[in-house]
Amino acid sequence: MFPVLAFLIGVIAGLRAMVAPAALSWAVWFGWLQVSGSWLAFLGWGFMPWLLTLLALAELVADQLPATPSRKVPLQFGTRLVSGAVCGAALMMTLDLNTTVLSPGEMASEGLVAGLLGAVAGTLGGAEMRAWLASRFRRDSPAALLEDAAAVLGAVGIVSAMA
Repeated sequence: MFPVLAFLIGVIAGLRAMVAPAALSWAVWFGWLQVSGSWLAFLGWGFMPWLLTLLALAELVADQLPATPSRKVPLQFGTRLVSGAVCGAALMMTLDLNTTVLSPGEMASEGLVAGLLGAVAGTLGGAEMRAWLASRFRRDSPAALLEDAAAVLGAVGIVSAMA
């Protein structure tokens, strides 16, 4: 189940790069995900959920602006890949060690790869879906808002599954 969730949080990062880490940061802050003592402990720092939420909100607004570059340009694409990989690793690190033969490092690596692959799928698939929806609506705004809703609701669903 965890590699699937790691892939799915990567898909969310591919749709909106900051929504996935914001959701995971809140999950860590509420104690639903345990990453303390790891390189991902920063997700639970007191101000981090607020900062990442602010960045996610800024991304949702910026996405509506006509001057916003395509998610497929190197900087945008790379950001989504990093976000998906980090979020996938964070989810896999929460796996109960008694249910697997993998070491914590192997679990994090598996999550990193699953999140990375999910981010590729979310970035490319999200762009295609949004273009298709925009052509149906004859404008981009409704398609963008649906994509925003899918990213936020998807992130909440994934984090809720971890609670």
